[in-house]
Amino acid sequence: MPLHRKAEEAGIISPAELALLSRVFDATERSGENESDREARASRILGYYLAGIDDEDELKTLARQALQR
Repeated sequence: MPLHRKAEEAGIISPAELALLSRVFDATERSGENESDREARASRILGYYLAGIDDEDELKTLARQALQR
């Protein structure tokens, strides 16, 4: 799963953190996604989480949007 690999790369190893991120990842899945889409979504979720957003609902909302600059 892209999220687990990205989380390990980012140094997130807490089971509670991984469970939260996995729930967000699973809840934001879209039909027709390819591997590249899943990788991008996992990166967005982790990016927002590492930026300090740890509210599950907020992460779900943000994960469904393209990255903002």
